[in-house]
Amino acid sequence: MPNLALLGGKPVRSEMFAHDNSIGEEEKQAVIRVLESGNLSQYVGSWNKDFFGGPFVRQFEKDWAESSGAEFSIAVNSNTSGLYACIGACDIGPGDEVIVSPYTMTAGAIAPLIYGAVPVFADIEEDTFCLDPKSIEANITPRTKAILVVHICGHPTEMDEVMSIAKKHNLKVIEDCAQSPMSTYKGRKVGTIGDAGIFSLNYHKHIHTGEGGMITTNDPVIAEKVQLIRNHGEAVVEGKKTKDIYNTFGFNYRMTEMEAAVGIEQLKKMPELIEKRISNANYLSKILGELPGIIPPVVKEGCKHVYYQQTFKFKKDIVGVARNTFVDAVKAELPLMKLRESTPIMGVGFAPPLYLQPIYQQRLHKCSFNCPRYDGQVSYEKGLCPVTERMYYEEVFTHEYMRPCFSKRDLETVINAYEKVYQNLDELKEYEAKNTVTV
Repeated sequence: MPNLALLGGKPVRSEMFAHDNSIGEEEKQAVIRVLESGNLSQYVGSWNKDFFGGPFVRQFEKDWAESSGAEFSIAVNSNTSGLYACIGACDIGPGDEVIVSPYTMTAGAIAPLIYGAVPVFADIEEDTFCLDPKSIEANITPRTKAILVVHICGHPTEMDEVMSIAKKHNLKVIEDCAQSPMSTYKGRKVGTIGDAGIFSLNYHKHIHTGEGGMITTNDPVIAEKVQLIRNHGEAVVEGKKTKDIYNTFGFNYRMTEMEAAVGIEQLKKMPELIEKRISNANYLSKILGELPGIIPPVVKEGCKHVYYQQTFKFKKDIVGVARNTFVDAVKAELPLMKLRESTPIMGVGFAPPLYLQPIYQQRLHKCSFNCPRYDGQVSYEKGLCPVTERMYYEEVFTHEYMRPCFSKRDLETVINAYEKVYQNLDELKEYEAKNTVTV
């Protein structure tokens, strides 16, 4: 009889993990207050006192600014909308280039395209998976106007070097902080180091409002432009007497009063929720990092890692089986999480290199790649970012077993699953040898 669950043996655990639910009575009462007010959204797309939204939105923005240390916070309906708004607010347009990460969610690279600019992919560091400053510098051209860094999986980018490069070349720096709220770099909170930062509030982030996002900046010009882009700016500039109207054609990126009410309460809980993530991740890193061929996440000196996911590297030559085979075996030993049945919380690669997607391979976007104002040559060939490709195809695997809902007993179950696979590696090697297709 096989021992491994992947091969028909009994799994380490069959009872599903509890749902990671931080919504409580405080959020319920906050939503009731909004419902009783009869005002679910107070935005008006013209220049008057309600252009900036209702009382809950404004309070959430105030609370977020105080929490983050930013001078301005602007609520939006998603991190994606925030990325688009910040690109617009930084005056990016046709013929421009923006340095972006290939190892992130797709919106980070699509954002420049929205304004007719061209994304240029720099490679990542192989320990933090954030943009490599050396690769950023190597990809700067006379057309580069901004750097869009991503503090991926909860670890901050090497911001001193990025800001030095930006100053040298007179570039804007936008921080995608979707996965890194309250992460710090040398004592500074992410989202306040560059020209603007964007945070995500969708349902699987550290805190959430269902959907939603928040932009931070210390620049009053960027703050005003983001507010205009968020709420039909073209209909507002005349009444507001705004003179600089570049990129102020408006969208509807507005957060509702109910989302903001939930966000106000969630923000109060964020420090405790993040500390639980860190505690759980540190425990798993210590134990799992002792297993041969498993390299736990790096936390650079002076940085605070807040663990959106826990990202490991895998060494096939040490373990003796391929990464994907190993991860399949561990996953088979463990159950899914309630309400997350369609999105397993352990996987390989993290994010495929974005430049290999059809939109970049086919270059059909006429207002950017094929714009008459663009005189550059940009490559999206396979092999463009070798570290990214090696991490995705060979080494990186991730899990979310460090979420705040995981108890000490749950963590021990996870550790037992890894240890069981190691104890039965010969069985797994035999399985892999029989199922490997040679070309």
